[in-house]
Amino acid sequence: MADENTVYIGKKPTMNYVLAVVTQFNSGSRDVIIKARGRAISRAVDVAEIVRHRFIHDAVVKDIKIETEVLSGEGGSTANVSSIEIVVSK
Repeated sequence: MADENTVYIGKKPTMNYVLAVVTQFNSGSRDVIIKARGRAISRAVDVAEIVRHRFIHDAVVKDIKIETEVLSGEGGSTANVSSIEIVVSK
Protein backbone atom coordinates (compact mmCIF):
# COMPACT_ATOMS: atom_id res chain seq x y z
CA MET A 1 0.00 0.00 0.00
CA ALA A 2 1.21 3.44 -0.86
CA ASP A 3 2.49 5.94 1.67
CA GLU A 4 -0.22 8.36 0.57
CA ASN A 5 -2.85 6.19 2.32
CA THR A 6 -1.02 6.40 5.64
CA VAL A 7 -1.94 8.71 8.52
CA TYR A 8 0.79 9.16 11.14
CA ILE A 9 -0.56 9.93 14.61
CA GLY A 10 1.22 12.51 16.75
CA LYS A 11 0.33 15.09 19.37
CA LYS A 12 -2.41 16.99 17.53
CA PRO A 13 -6.05 16.72 18.62
CA THR A 14 -7.72 13.41 17.78
CA MET A 15 -10.30 14.93 15.44
CA ASN A 16 -7.54 16.28 13.16
CA TYR A 17 -6.49 12.70 12.44
CA VAL A 18 -10.10 11.53 12.10
CA LEU A 19 -10.59 14.20 9.44
CA ALA A 20 -7.44 13.02 7.65
CA VAL A 21 -8.67 9.41 7.57
CA VAL A 22 -12.18 10.37 6.42
CA THR A 23 -10.64 12.58 3.71
CA GLN A 24 -8.58 9.62 2.47
CA PHE A 25 -11.72 7.48 2.20
CA ASN A 26 -13.67 10.25 0.46
CA SER A 27 -10.89 10.67 -2.11
CA GLY A 28 -11.37 7.06 -3.20
CA SER A 29 -9.00 5.03 -1.02
CA ARG A 30 -10.21 1.54 -0.12
CA ASP A 31 -7.69 1.09 2.73
CA VAL A 32 -6.17 3.63 5.10
CA ILE A 33 -3.26 2.81 7.40
CA ILE A 34 -3.09 4.50 10.80
CA LYS A 35 0.41 4.40 12.33
CA ALA A 36 1.56 5.49 15.78
CA ARG A 37 4.40 4.99 18.25
CA GLY A 38 4.67 5.22 22.01
CA ARG A 39 2.10 7.31 23.82
CA ALA A 40 0.26 8.09 20.57
CA ILE A 41 -0.93 4.47 20.29
CA SER A 42 -4.06 5.13 22.35
CA ARG A 43 -4.87 8.11 20.13
CA ALA A 44 -4.51 5.89 17.03
CA VAL A 45 -7.00 3.40 18.47
CA ASP A 46 -9.37 6.29 19.26
CA VAL A 47 -9.07 7.56 15.67
CA ALA A 48 -9.89 4.15 14.21
CA GLU A 49 -12.90 3.70 16.49
CA ILE A 50 -14.28 7.21 15.90
CA VAL A 51 -13.99 6.75 12.13
CA ARG A 52 -15.77 3.39 12.31
CA HIS A 53 -18.57 4.36 14.67
CA ARG A 54 -19.32 7.99 13.83
CA PHE A 55 -18.33 8.72 10.24
CA ILE A 56 -17.92 5.64 8.02
CA HIS A 57 -20.22 2.95 9.32
CA ASP A 58 -19.21 0.31 6.75
CA ALA A 59 -15.50 0.62 7.63
CA VAL A 60 -13.86 -2.38 9.29
CA VAL A 61 -10.49 -2.99 10.90
CA LYS A 62 -8.78 -5.24 8.38
CA ASP A 63 -5.47 -5.78 10.16
CA ILE A 64 -3.52 -4.68 13.24
CA LYS A 65 0.25 -5.03 13.51
CA ILE A 66 2.20 -4.33 16.67
CA GLU A 67 5.96 -4.34 17.14
CA THR A 68 8.77 -2.91 19.22
CA GLU A 69 11.24 -0.57 17.57
CA VAL A 70 14.70 0.01 19.01
CA LEU A 71 15.63 3.69 18.83
CA SER A 72 19.12 4.96 19.52
CA GLY A 73 19.17 7.93 21.84
CA GLU A 74 21.70 10.52 22.90
CA GLY A 75 24.96 9.19 24.22
CA GLY A 76 24.62 5.84 22.45
CA SER A 77 21.78 4.57 24.62
CA THR A 78 18.89 2.64 23.14
CA ALA A 79 15.20 2.69 23.95
CA ASN A 80 12.43 0.27 23.06
CA VAL A 81 9.35 2.01 21.65
CA SER A 82 6.11 0.20 20.89
CA SER A 83 4.38 0.89 17.58
CA ILE A 84 1.04 0.00 16.05
CA GLU A 85 -0.28 -0.10 12.50
CA ILE A 86 -4.06 -0.28 12.05
CA VAL A 87 -5.45 -0.96 8.57
CA VAL A 88 -9.02 0.35 8.20
CA SER A 89 -10.84 -0.82 5.09
CA LYS A 90 -14.10 0.22 3.43
